Amino acid sequence: MFDPDVTSPLDDGSPAITPVGPVSRAIIRCRASDIDLVSNRIDIALPRAACRSVQDSGLSALWLGPDEWLILNATPADSWVSELSARLDGALCSLVDVSHRQVALSVHGPRAEDILATGCALDHSIAAFPVGMCTRTMFAKAEIVLWRTGAANFHLEVWRSFARYVEALLREAESER
Repeated sequence: MFDPDVTSPLDDGSPAITPVGPVSRAIIRCRASDIDLVSNRIDIALPRAACRSVQDSGLSALWLGPDEWLILNATPADSWVSELSARLDGALCSLVDVSHRQVALSVHGPRAEDILATGCALDHSIAAFPVGMCTRTMFAKAEIVLWRTGAANFHLEVWRSFARYVEALLREAESER
């Protein structure tokens, strides 16, 4: 359940790394044959292309695997996942509220790619990791979901229990010149 009073464990005050304020999150899993039905019922087209995202009307759908998507709602509400569940009634899929499991950070600015490179071995260049691309990967020893939202903007989803660790490593990388 989403509770807007649960604060992020992350600190604000960095020019390149900022917490992303409350977001409702859900994981949807379904078979390829059910993607169209599920997409219609939740009002966002689930991306079929690997490592891609779709944004529409305050919702974002990030492809995490052939049958798995992370759905982000920029307008958090405690009832959001139960409303989705009601709309999905009868569809062969799984829906899990993960709003409290994760928190998000934004890494942005001209050094964003370099900051991320200190803990993540992916090529973060715009050519290799274009706007809209997303993936589940590692940052140092923590699993994250990395999503490029702009030319110099990245959104990181990290489990709450690893958030301070990832944040500290990002801030250390930011301080290195």
